[in-house]
Amino acid sequence: MIEQELLLLGLLRENPKHGYEIKKKIREILSLFAGVELKSIYYPLRVLEKKGLVLKHTGKKGRRPQRLIYALTPKGKRRFEELLSRSFLDFRRPQFSLDLSLYFLEYLKPELAHRRLRARQTILKKISKGLKQMITAKDKKMRASLIRILEHNQQQLEAESRFLANLTEII
Repeated sequence: MIEQELLLLGLLRENPKHGYEIKKKIREILSLFAGVELKSIYYPLRVLEKKGLVLKHTGKKGRRPQRLIYALTPKGKRRFEELLSRSFLDFRRPQFSLDLSLYFLEYLKPELAHRRLRARQTILKKISKGLKQMITAKDKKMRASLIRILEHNQQQLEAESRFLANLTEII
């Protein structure tokens, strides 16, 4: 729940939002790198509201129907800052789908292992290339923080690709 809480509070720190706006932002941008999937945002928002971290009120814009708008409380802002500060020092090991495969790699025939590792490298290079293009395009709408995240992810992909190249030579 800590990641969800940080995510929701952080989005509301930007400005008050209605539920669909929060869900859209998570789906379009943050799910690419945050690794957080929320099937429903309304339950976690209710929990945050009960904790006094967010307030909800109805709002109407133009001809659109009334919507529930969520906003941070001062307590929510403090909690967000606490979670954000703590997250920089959180060194839980990231989980990579490759690790489990590497553990059992010896059970594959070497030629099959080579093919699979090279196939993974090819996919990593394509993803990395796409990230590089996004970074160099530096869309004027893209926040600097998003560019930093894309650069971080792109460098992780390159590191894994180098590791796989070395591993393929060893096997």
